[in-house]
Amino acid sequence: MLPTACTVSAPASSARSASDKHRVSTRRKLGKLEVSSIGLGVQNMSRTYQTTVPNRAEMHRIIRTAYENGVTLFDAAEAYGPFEVERILGEAVAPFRDKIVIETKFGWNIDQKTGQRLPGLNSRPDHIKVVVDGMLQRLRTDRIDLLYQHRVDPAVPIEDVVGTIKDLIGQGKVLHYGLSEPGLQTVRRAHAVHPVTAIQNEYSLLWRGPEAEVLPLCQELGIGFVPWSPLGVGFLTGAIDAGTRFAPGDIRGVESRFAPENLPNNLALVELVKRWGVRKEATPAQVSLAWLLAQKPWVVPIPGTTQMAHMLENNGADAVRFTADELTQFNSELAQIQVKGERLPQMVLQFSGVEAAPKN
Repeated sequence: MLPTACTVSAPASSARSASDKHRVSTRRKLGKLEVSSIGLGVQNMSRTYQTTVPNRAEMHRIIRTAYENGVTLFDAAEAYGPFEVERILGEAVAPFRDKIVIETKFGWNIDQKTGQRLPGLNSRPDHIKVVVDGMLQRLRTDRIDLLYQHRVDPAVPIEDVVGTIKDLIGQGKVLHYGLSEPGLQTVRRAHAVHPVTAIQNEYSLLWRGPEAEVLPLCQELGIGFVPWSPLGVGFLTGAIDAGTRFAPGDIRGVESRFAPENLPNNLALVELVKRWGVRKEATPAQVSLAWLLAQKPWVVPIPGTTQMAHMLENNGADAVRFTADELTQFNSELAQIQVKGERLPQMVLQFSGVEAAPKN
């Protein structure tokens, strides 16, 4: 079983030297897998939310600088690009591959030869094996440390999926596995076949859905939790205001929580983290990540960025601590804010919380 509470202490920002303020010094456990307390999501390193294509050499530099500053967990997926983000990550981490944890994800229906996105999902066992071989090539490695099913395929029993992953574990191609946005019963069924190391769901001050059932399930089964979009797709950094509108192709433009009629209300969250940022001598992003870290000792956020300064800033959240009294006060203020709008468009949301087909 996992511990029930996170150790909190007095603010630590003054205890670190200037050279350490961007360093992730603490470690956490996802199941039996040890990682840095803050990871790095590389999803947008082939194309940003604003649809621009980042400089590849700079993306390599950000990944390598993250490692030099204590980050050991790097998150990718075959769907990001598709394929290209795994290549970028593999190129960047080659010099220190054996000192980090690579997590990546399968499950969307992607043509393995062309990279074309096809309709729906595909977690058929024969497909998973082909996908993993492609991942290993793109990542320039002989094993995937943590392999997630990106979304549960309702047409394939989870027992068949996990059985295939067990075979890959036996072959040394995969070391640990997890599920992203799964149905609760699917988690239990998967865990009964082979222990689940981590669940990866959206979780932040902007979207707290996992608190109701997913986090208690992780607590019960000893499963780690990896929040994606821990900064609310940039919202909790303070970069978005009531007048913000989004470029064509930016998914935030079709998320109703960022619609013009909802933004003014939801900006109360930004004001909250700004106020606490002053109090904690931290940025809004650092306060937001520190709050996540304070929830459970097995929560490991993976903020994504294509900006060196933002990566270093996010790392600094590792030094921000809430006392027990501060956390109580923060949560009391948070409880007064009711977020308006859905977290994702329905066409995407329909793939979350899905249960796998029954095993006959």
